[in-house]
Amino acid sequence: MGQREGGKETDLQERAWMKTGKSCQVCSLKDNYLHPFQKKKIYKYKKVLSNPSRWEVVLKEIRTLVDMALTSPLQDDSINQAPLEIVSKLLSENTNLTTQEHENIIVAIAPLLENNHPPPDLCEFFCKHCRERPRSMVVIEVFTPVVQRILKHNMDFGKCPRLRLFTQEYILALNELNAGMEVVKKFIQSMHGPTGHCPHPRVLPNLVAVCLAAIYSCYEEFINSRDNSPSLKEIRNGCQQPCDRKPTLPLRLLHPSPDLVSQEATLSEARLKSVVVASSEIHVEVEPASTAKPALTASAGDDNEPNLIDCLMVSPACSTMSIELGPQADRTLGCYVEILKLLSDYDDWRPSLASLLQPIPFPKEALAHEKFTKELKYVIQRFAEDPRQEVHSCLLSVRAGKDGWFQLYSPGGVACDDDGELFASMVHILMGSCYKTKKFLLSLAENKLGPCMLLALRGNQTMVEILCLMLEYNIIDNNDTQLQIISTLESTGVGKRMYEQLCDRQRELKELQRKGGPTRLTLPSKSTDADLARLLSSGSFGNLENLSLAFTNVTSACAEHLIKLPSLKQLNLWSTQFGDAGLRLLSEHLTMLQVLNLCETPVTDAGLLALSSMKSLCSLNMNSTKLSADTYEDLKTQRTDKHSKLREVRAWGPAGRGPPARFIGAYTERRS
Repeated sequence: MGQREGGKETDLQERAWMKTGKSCQVCSLKDNYLHPFQKKKIYKYKKVLSNPSRWEVVLKEIRTLVDMALTSPLQDDSINQAPLEIVSKLLSENTNLTTQEHENIIVAIAPLLENNHPPPDLCEFFCKHCRERPRSMVVIEVFTPVVQRILKHNMDFGKCPRLRLFTQEYILALNELNAGMEVVKKFIQSMHGPTGHCPHPRVLPNLVAVCLAAIYSCYEEFINSRDNSPSLKEIRNGCQQPCDRKPTLPLRLLHPSPDLVSQEATLSEARLKSVVVASSEIHVEVEPASTAKPALTASAGDDNEPNLIDCLMVSPACSTMSIELGPQADRTLGCYVEILKLLSDYDDWRPSLASLLQPIPFPKEALAHEKFTKELKYVIQRFAEDPRQEVHSCLLSVRAGKDGWFQLYSPGGVACDDDGELFASMVHILMGSCYKTKKFLLSLAENKLGPCMLLALRGNQTMVEILCLMLEYNIIDNNDTQLQIISTLESTGVGKRMYEQLCDRQRELKELQRKGGPTRLTLPSKSTDADLARLLSSGSFGNLENLSLAFTNVTSACAEHLIKLPSLKQLNLWSTQFGDAGLRLLSEHLTMLQVLNLCETPVTDAGLLALSSMKSLCSLNMNSTKLSADTYEDLKTQRTDKHSKLREVRAWGPAGRGPPARFIGAYTERRS
């Protein structure tokens, strides 16, 4: 079997087929020969270190064991893990070692930790060392590369919670140094890297998991205390005093245990690859005030867990709940909230961070703690200032029936401490990207009209615009409320000016919508938005049903004029620059539109999905657009909806340079 080539003997190999028969496992006979000797050596060291006599000899044997593992020709994880497990067992059985002996052992096994995670018992030993000697040089020189490797390569803290605890204690040890948070900040910078984009995708989810677990631990003693933990009824009433009854079970948080926090971060990280949120996925769900009261009354008489906003927003006294943390818990809370602030400062991390924090992962006690919500406000402000939709859309609730940061930091919420300034910022950024304007305005009118009017009275321009839009879109039906809004607008200079502009637009709109004028209109090629606006302002177009803007230079800006045509049924936008923003506006206001031609326009899936709300649409041409096959199928399935009249959908992929035009699909249903 053996053979020689070039004077060197090649490794003899045997091939063994797996049970599936689809793959072949190659085993080196040389490795098979060396494994028994390696196991014999490990057994020898295990026996020697199981009965230590002098620690000088033990330390020497540990160093020899580490050298043996590092120089072994075998490539196997067990070769490096076995010495770590031996040392871990040695430390767990000998708890009377001095601090110097601890550090000597840590330094001796440091080379093995460069490419291997420490076992659970060894993590406990490291945690103890970080707590007892946070200023030790071992923490900086030995633990830093170990923690960096954990953050870069760990996939799930739920399977190895001791690694998370070790990382948590290491960061707290850095915070105990003289420089404090500056050292922690430099550590976060080293994890991100010097470039604008972090090359390690697991760093952020792991850091967030550590932060969430640490923040949970700060309130865990308060939650589990029978004397201090408020019942759900006490939280609703804003009462901190203990009740006469003693609960049989401690009040739990959104996550039953700190170890489950990492699972939440891991599950959320799975959707980071598709973190871009389509406009149609933005939902603004706020329970109307009329339905909130009965629901609250019903839940007040039993022990069912109420809605989060019911717990924290119903009573103004709830914001005065005095949650006192111990000195150590207070330092831990300050450290990890500061880390969340640092994470929110990185542009490439902000979308993922917003996605991880969207389903509010903090306990109710933390949200009722004034210090915590005040410090976390910086992170929410960073989300509200980010122009990217995938970031600021995470301010809203993750789904219907859940509460989001938008509700929590709105006026009346327990976290609102700035008279609505952050609320105004969130409304401003959401109004700029959310195509369901009417739905958003209706939600604000039903639940936050009072705060909006108060902020408008104080001269907030965003809220002045909101009130004007409510009047323009006929959101408010009550005449007295309309008069109150008008009085509020006229009480400030900016409000009076914008209301006068609204009145001018309304007069022009009435003239435009007055019956008369042509039923068909075609603009010349090369016409612009200004040309269209000038034409529509020149007379009455209440009868206009067919408008062709094909081969003109109009953009999405002309949508503001198109939505004023009440009788429009057919619109041709072939070969224009009409984009997603205009398409969203059309889908909301032109509910009677029947035929729409978007051929060779720059619309994308984000805008085309908005067409699902146009129930009167019968024919849709999307040839040579950026339409995907999935979106096409979604639109085509509307024909099965009994409320939809869509009967013809056509879509060819873009042609030109690059790959040839692709046929996406076509559907035509003829009815007799």
